[in-house]
Amino acid sequence: MGLKVKEFRVFFGLLWFVLLIFQPVAGLRPLREGARSWGDEWLVARKDENEVGPFNAWNITGTYRGAWRFIQSSNTSSRFPDFKKSSGNSVLELITRPTKINGVHYVQGVMIFHDVFDNEPEVGRVQIRVEGVYIWPFRQLRLVANSGREGEFGQEEDYILSNPYHLLGVFSSQVFQESPRDKIWKSKQSPISDMDKHCNVEISAQISRVSSTQSDGEHDRYYLEGLMESPSADDDGDCFSPMLMNATSVNIEVYYNKAVNYTLMVTFISFLQVLLLIRQMEHSNTQSGAAKVSILMIGQQAIMDAYLCLLHLTAGILVESLFNAFATAAFFKFVVFSIFEMRYLLAIWKAGRSTNNGEGWEAMRRELSVLYSRFYGILLGGILIMYEFHRYLRPILLVLHSFWIPQIVTNIVSDSRKPLHPHYIIGMSLTRLAIPMYVFGCPHNFMRIEPDKNWCITLGVVVAFQAAILILQHYLGSRCFIPRQILPEKYCYFRRVDQDANHATDCVICMTAIDLTQHSNDCMVTPCDHFFHSGCLQRWMDIKMECPTCRRSLPPA
Repeated sequence: MGLKVKEFRVFFGLLWFVLLIFQPVAGLRPLREGARSWGDEWLVARKDENEVGPFNAWNITGTYRGAWRFIQSSNTSSRFPDFKKSSGNSVLELITRPTKINGVHYVQGVMIFHDVFDNEPEVGRVQIRVEGVYIWPFRQLRLVANSGREGEFGQEEDYILSNPYHLLGVFSSQVFQESPRDKIWKSKQSPISDMDKHCNVEISAQISRVSSTQSDGEHDRYYLEGLMESPSADDDGDCFSPMLMNATSVNIEVYYNKAVNYTLMVTFISFLQVLLLIRQMEHSNTQSGAAKVSILMIGQQAIMDAYLCLLHLTAGILVESLFNAFATAAFFKFVVFSIFEMRYLLAIWKAGRSTNNGEGWEAMRRELSVLYSRFYGILLGGILIMYEFHRYLRPILLVLHSFWIPQIVTNIVSDSRKPLHPHYIIGMSLTRLAIPMYVFGCPHNFMRIEPDKNWCITLGVVVAFQAAILILQHYLGSRCFIPRQILPEKYCYFRRVDQDANHATDCVICMTAIDLTQHSNDCMVTPCDHFFHSGCLQRWMDIKMECPTCRRSLPPA
């Protein structure tokens, strides 16, 4: 081991000596001698006119994001025929540390090429581990990767893999990107996945600093531009054609702040949803009011919040540096789901089974067990369905956001009168749209998902259409948009009565007299011919749909 380190130091000492001899460099020198001087042909060293004199050492450790493309129109090598695409995106993770040789830094890293042989960015990718030197007086970066040598990165690889940028990219690709398992299997079976076992990768690049006007925040950002070649390890031709690559360093602090701001948004939205749920529970705090609310509507929203809680908790466990932020968001979603929505769900269930209250505690326990079994069975079944049909994630999200449809149908069937508060309808519609709109609509989201404008518009229209129908049902009646010709006959509480008949003229609710001398809207008559003031009976029917006098069930008003 000591002999290898000694040979390594001698190699870089000789390299540094050669660079000092040929200090007036017009281009990058090749790492290998051959028929084509790939560094001198394609790259020209560019010095900043404002940085005349001795250079300062730049710390280029970090994450770089950019693009790659073949110099020719496509890959002309027959070594890897699956390498069909001519351009794509790339991510480069670098770690540097000084050496005993002045002006030379040792570099280790991982380079990930996306869009290699498939349109799926996280499926058709190749990952190559690289190492080399960064000669900072000349801003030159030389990297090689020869996987014929088994090497261990140790703590440096752990640092790279624990980077929030890398981990959140992996998380979003597994959850939100459409990457079917058959294509993942295809990528693993492709020879490209073993490229680093058969090829030597040589990268020569020039480093420059991004101007302060283009840089985010106070931290320095760097731009990397260079050439990449890959001769075969067994001298059987190049593995792929030469390619140009460029990348710009990612400000991890800005990226970190984006993730924290997202969790703050989720926390604030959860707090608003708690307030809206409390307002709705006050609106339907009676048994009759709770019975008008669809249990399927509340259950669907509770399942959505449970999924969001699990997603944020998983992201926090995966990205350890962001655990506190994501755990806070998951906790608030857990509060919304387990405390408020489940409590409201039980209240609606209890109001709907009022006729069976006399069956005893054992019957209630059995029914309650069935309710919980169905709820958590649907919760787990939904996870399996989304895993199995991962390629249809966006249509599944559209179905999940159709949570107002059960309430619309319940209003029509039972002719319910104002079951939901308008603030709850509008507020829940807006807050439910916030997270998917950020994930699939924000061009600068921290999960690096390409925005889908058409899908976001479709989702907004679907939710807005449902909310508009509920608002119309609230103010114009549950069956306002259904033609009267096809509606069943309804009982009229303001029907005319026989003036000669002997009727009680006192309202048993307020115990005051009722004027029956002329027909007006101040008097309502039940099917059992009992008279009440309009306001008294309507307030009574909001609590119980029973006749105050004979306890007979009353039809909807």
